[in-house]
Amino acid sequence: MGIVRRAIKAIEIPHDPSLTLAQQLITNEDLLPVVPEHRTWRGYNYVAFWVADMFNINTWMIVSSMIQLGMSWWQAWICVWLGYGLATPFLVLNARPGAIFHVTFPVVNRTSFGIFGSLWCVFNRGAMACIWYGVQSSIGGTCVLVMLRAMWPSVNNIPNSLPASSGTNTRDFMCFFLFWLISLPIIWFPVHKIRHFFVLKMIVTPIAAIVFLAWCIVKAHGIGPIVHQPSTIHGSNLAWAMVVSLMSCISNSATLVTNAPDFASRARTPAAALWPQVFAIPLTCSTVCLIGILVSSSSQAIYGEAIWSPIDLLGQFLDDSPSHATRFGVWFISASFIIAQIGTNISANSVSAGCDLTALFPRFINIRRGGYVAAIVGLCMCPWNLLKSSNAFASYLSAYSVFLSSIAGVMVTEYYVIRKGHYNVADLYRTSKDSWYWYRYGVNFRAYTAYIAGILINAVGFAGATGRTVPLAATRIYELSFFTGFGVSSLVYYALNRLFPVVGTAKMFEESDISGYEWK
Repeated sequence: MGIVRRAIKAIEIPHDPSLTLAQQLITNEDLLPVVPEHRTWRGYNYVAFWVADMFNINTWMIVSSMIQLGMSWWQAWICVWLGYGLATPFLVLNARPGAIFHVTFPVVNRTSFGIFGSLWCVFNRGAMACIWYGVQSSIGGTCVLVMLRAMWPSVNNIPNSLPASSGTNTRDFMCFFLFWLISLPIIWFPVHKIRHFFVLKMIVTPIAAIVFLAWCIVKAHGIGPIVHQPSTIHGSNLAWAMVVSLMSCISNSATLVTNAPDFASRARTPAAALWPQVFAIPLTCSTVCLIGILVSSSSQAIYGEAIWSPIDLLGQFLDDSPSHATRFGVWFISASFIIAQIGTNISANSVSAGCDLTALFPRFINIRRGGYVAAIVGLCMCPWNLLKSSNAFASYLSAYSVFLSSIAGVMVTEYYVIRKGHYNVADLYRTSKDSWYWYRYGVNFRAYTAYIAGILINAVGFAGATGRTVPLAATRIYELSFFTGFGVSSLVYYALNRLFPVVGTAKMFEESDISGYEWK
């Protein structure tokens, strides 16, 4: 028994020995409000963060599905502007409590769902972050392959020794593992210092993207035919295609909307996490997508078909005995995409998973350890198999945006409408019955009722998305799933709080901590 206790003690996170067992289940250093010396993020750091997050292959390619639906390039680009522009207000609204009270998403979620009720929401977000970590790492592996081919062309001919049941081959797994391996040191840095890596990516990746665009335009002797291609759909078909497309942009942001307080908690001032994000998100996304459109259009002039994946296009450049200059150019651009994918994985997945796993197992996990757990899960889940069934994976992501939008609807309504900016920070770490956030046995059933209502409004439409026959109205509701989930959960939560008021309900909006919590 003594050996077991010593082993447990060895892997525990250092904590105040005076904490009770119940307090150890909800508290560690990374869950407490961020101390003043770690609030180092300025406005430009948030701009760098969004450049780091959005300059990636997924964002580059997001317009490809829109154009394949029959839209013209400028209609697809409008969808990108509208989609990310509409997602941004929800994100900054949900980030506000983190910027004001310097707490992360799992702790902010306690205010609405309860001390223990928040764990289900945190698990949902944490699981999503781990899955996405693996998926982005798999995409990063393709960047490594192109970079290695530019250096040593024989890499492309590595013999396969893996069975067909693995879903991959020796060459591709080697590249995936190399990307996974070089990402590990970045996870080590604490959140208040990782901002320097995002600044590096903000400099390197736009330069590489502009070089890539100029190279393709010169190679194609123009910008290609896609920019002259008219829309092939009209009327209501075009309108709903645009709705579906802009909603795909919002769904792509749903995870970041939900866990927005994670990075906002490091803001030096609340304004640093507000206006820079308002402008940086839609501007960065639209810029990346525009470059993706122009590069793909040029590729059609070069090869006779549009190549939407920048990595596939770079791979084409390496075919047919490329010159040394071509190989160097491909190496530089693919290396920049590797930096881009690492930045996206850290900003969108590693830190988020670390915060969430910290809340689930605060006695043993902090943000750094949680990031490494996400990396291990991302390796073990064989993410390349998910990417092979892209339709099923897209349906899964859409379904998850419903879950997350319902969570966000409850959280935003709690902060702005029910308690109107009033916090009791000390009660976020107490399990006594007189705590604001204890509710009933640590769970706020008002929040869960609203959460389930936000999911149910989209349930029939989701069944239709999986191939079943459902009414057209249900399909249309599901196509607006983020707004319907957010709106219904918000309205139901408001109504239940009017019927069954909670302690701390305020009449006037004022962002203040009534507990007078002192940062140590």
